[in-house]
Amino acid sequence: MKTLKTIFIALLVTLTFTAAKANTPNLKERLTMRYAINTYVDAFTHGKTAGLAEIIDDNAKFSHNRGQQVISFSKNQILQSLESEQYVEQNCTTTTKIIESATNLVVYKVQMKYQNFSRTNYVTMTDTGNGWKITNVASVFS
Repeated sequence: MKTLKTIFIALLVTLTFTAAKANTPNLKERLTMRYAINTYVDAFTHGKTAGLAEIIDDNAKFSHNRGQQVISFSKNQILQSLESEQYVEQNCTTTTKIIESATNLVVYKVQMKYQNFSRTNYVTMTDTGNGWKITNVASVFS
């Protein structure tokens, strides 16, 4: 009976770790353009920030207009801001579309449509050799 309990516990532990690992993208998947844009959308639309820091370049710039003034943010400022909104679901419909693509650069249009306004993010990503990284995000509100 003791042996049966031990086997059952070992099996349960193995299944738990296998299930946890199955939800974690491997390194090759985390280096792709698709992973980077999906991680960005998950963070800004669903508040799921896991993996976001690794897909934003250290020198990335985030900006939007406030009237005639351009407001800019660094990677660290964006990450800190999103930490306070972790798991907050935005009440919007989000779509993505590639508007420009080259061998190692792509610009995505990420549109977040709310009931009374839209936020359009122009997300520039570069293949750094260590995976696709976000290097610039310009946001326009309409």
